[in-house]
Amino acid sequence: MKLHELSSVPGSTKEPKRIGRGHGSGQGKTAGKGHKGQKARAGRGMRVGFEGGQMPLQRRIPKRGFNNIFAKTIIAVNVGTLDQFENDTVIDAQALIDAGIVKTCCDGIKILGNGSLEKKLTVKVNAYSESAKQKIEAAGGKAEVI
Repeated sequence: MKLHELSSVPGSTKEPKRIGRGHGSGQGKTAGKGHKGQKARAGRGMRVGFEGGQMPLQRRIPKRGFNNIFAKTIIAVNVGTLDQFENDTVIDAQALIDAGIVKTCCDGIKILGNGSLEKKLTVKVNAYSESAKQKIEAAGGKAEVI
């Protein structure tokens, strides 16, 4: 097969609608725009969401709350969930993802103090609560901030 032998699949392409080319075309006279009115005029400039002067839906529906576009998404992990790792393991974001504890690390991971820890672990994440840090160090591990 050569480039000049290629052709499109039958039915995949349509001929363009030829507007304003006489009565016989089916799209003559008003060219599919109907009679008069704002949409029949040249330029036809109405912005998105314009409802003819009626209060637009975007402004009619109630608004509530505030969405901070600069907010960071921090994933919380409890100390008790870290107990499933083996002794002397280095735990970082990738280790938590591989273990299925978190799906993605987003903007950071914070270890919270809920639960108990009996294993000696080296934990390297973005933040710790004070109680989580104490529990990790009490078990003989290290809590390192990255």
